[in-house]
Amino acid sequence: MFRTMRRGRQQLTDEESIAVLRRGTSGVLAAAGDDGYPYAVPLSYVYHDGALFFHCARTGHKLDAIRRCEKVSFCVIDQDTVVPERYTTYFRSVIAFGRAHILEDAAEKRAAIELLAEKYSPEFEAGRKQEIDSLFDRMCVVRITIDHMTGKQAIELAKRAAAADPQQ
Repeated sequence: MFRTMRRGRQQLTDEESIAVLRRGTSGVLAAAGDDGYPYAVPLSYVYHDGALFFHCARTGHKLDAIRRCEKVSFCVIDQDTVVPERYTTYFRSVIAFGRAHILEDAAEKRAAIELLAEKYSPEFEAGRKQEIDSLFDRMCVVRITIDHMTGKQAIELAKRAAAADPQQ
């Protein structure tokens, strides 16, 4: 069902891919948009236990697309260093493929939004709770359950990693 990566030497392990998802602060959600056009939108997210979570308004293009087709992809770029003299970039990124579900259960929604708030505002615990309480009924939270994930890095980064870890 999912394609095998052509350049296997550049593929990240699942653990490395998860590390990228944990480090990232933004990614791009891609869904089947209106009239057959792809719809890709950047957003903040959190990774937890094999799933990605994000919040949004209760209506809009994102939710219409998810309601129409739950299959989505989500891309996070961890590194993108332009190396002009070599006509290349040293990149590292992950693409997760999965199914998006709008959280209806209040406890699950609250747990997810607390994970998001903790990731982006770890030092403001009291403020986080106040903010969540004040906006909770007006927000929507979406969980993407990851079915498949691939991470890839520039060959130069793969070689550097192999040299640092001779067991690879």
